[in-house]
Order: sequence, then structure tokens, then C-alpha cells
Amino acid sequence: MIIQTNLCDQCGTCISVCPVDALMLTEHTLVIDHEKCTECMLCVHICPVAALERQS
Repeated sequence: MIIQTNLCDQCGTCISVCPVDALMLTEHTLVIDHEKCTECMLCVHICPVAALERQS
């Protein structure tokens, strides 16, 4: 997964739907733990500003 930090407003909606707790907010940005992420795409579909996308 890739975070488009210029779009992310740090609302936390993606964090609440992640079944493996792979997303976390730091002081200034959203961070993905790629070791935990299963690329289920729930965060991509729920993000209100389309700041997340699948890595190619």
C-alpha cells in the first residue's frame, strides 16, 4: 500500500477498518506496517480522500 501524504488528512478512518492493525498515526503522518499489511484493500475503499492505493 502507498499513502499519498499530500491527500491524507489523518482522519483515522482507515485505521479503524484495518483487521490487522497495520496502520498507525504518528505526530505528522500515517504509517503502514508493511510486515502486517495483507493488502485487503479495506483502507483504500473507506478513505474519504482517496489517499491510499495499492502498490504496483
